[in-house]
Amino acid sequence: MSAGQALQASLVARLRSLAELSGIYDGPPARAPYPYLVVDCSLEQDWGAKELRGREVAVALTLWDDQPARLQHLADAIEAATEQDVVLDGWTVVTWRFLRRRTVRDVAGPWAAAIDFRARLLAQS
Repeated sequence: MSAGQALQASLVARLRSLAELSGIYDGPPARAPYPYLVVDCSLEQDWGAKELRGREVAVALTLWDDQPARLQHLADAIEAATEQDVVLDGWTVVTWRFLRRRTVRDVAGPWAAAIDFRARLLAQS
């Protein structure tokens, strides 16, 4: 399993505890009730050294909702849930860094909170 896949599986399992979310998806769903979360850990690059296999993974969490107050509350809860130690199958998280959070709204649609992290992982021997 790649570092991104392992990280995504772990995050989805952890974030399922947020009962207010209607669902967690790998990509934008065709139809889903609000609020829902899209988790993307597919952007990976090498972060290895000599005999160590490592990956740097860009983590993009996008929360969609039609109620801006609830969106902010859930975004805070998602950030708090990701601050705990992440346990992965086959990988060790070396660093987990919050990068940015921004809220935007499509004029004709819902609000979105985009929360970005950077994870650096080493493969377990």
